[in-house]
Amino acid sequence: MEVNQQARCRELAKSSSFYSTVYSEIEEVGWDHLVRAGGDLSFLIFRVLDKKGRVHVMEIQLDKAYPRVPPMDVPYIFNLKWSMNSRLKNLVQQFEKHLEKLQGFWSTLDEIDRSLQIVDSKQASRAIPSRQIHVGNDCFIILFIDINDPRSLPECRFMGLGNTVNSLRKTWKRNVDKWERDKAFLENLECLLNTQLPRLADEETNNHLDECGICYAQYLPIGDELGPQTGSATDYTCENNSCSKAFHSMCLVDWLRSITTTRQSFNVLFGNCPYCSEPIAVKINATKN
Repeated sequence: MEVNQQARCRELAKSSSFYSTVYSEIEEVGWDHLVRAGGDLSFLIFRVLDKKGRVHVMEIQLDKAYPRVPPMDVPYIFNLKWSMNSRLKNLVQQFEKHLEKLQGFWSTLDEIDRSLQIVDSKQASRAIPSRQIHVGNDCFIILFIDINDPRSLPECRFMGLGNTVNSLRKTWKRNVDKWERDKAFLENLECLLNTQLPRLADEETNNHLDECGICYAQYLPIGDELGPQTGSATDYTCENNSCSKAFHSMCLVDWLRSITTTRQSFNVLFGNCPYCSEPIAVKINATKN
């Protein structure tokens, strides 16, 4: 949440019933879930965690007639149920239930991303149901995962040198009936292709970067204003083993400074992890070196 954002919203709440309503409903959801609010509170971004600890962002727009007019621009595959008695917390709860339905889909993507050699892996995201995968000999396959039935046989397209690709395509068609829903996705994939797919090298697996739990990116943007930190990867991890969320230390410092309970001793900020609430400490100068 931006520094002084809560104070700004509090001041707005004094000026009209719309601001007052939105302010009180944000408090119900929790300020720690609010990522950003538009200057007139008509635009809100909430951070929501699913059961696996994955971070999701819900962006909504509010009409000045809210709550008579329901929130707009919620995720397109999310069917909103709204009444005059509904509140923002009900919207978040419905979004959380929607996320539950997609756990299998995201688990399948995670299995692929953490094991196989993905083309342009930095661009791969959980919002994209396809993956382009190296299969060796300058050949690739593009898999399209069914969002609603991720354990089913995926659509597969082949790219690469003619003879090798034709051989892979024929093998896939010949073995397509061997796909079993109860098997692991990668086991099924290698069975149909009748080959072992190239795995990530150990160092690549160990360096597989998680997105920052605050800005939701693996890398900071590139720009002179960030100095030496420009384009840097996540460099801080929560020490709670059941959490282990990754952050950019720069993002974490900004977030901790926005929390009134944060303490500072010399060049160290002491506070709580945004996700598990366990105590954390981060050096301020770590963001400037």
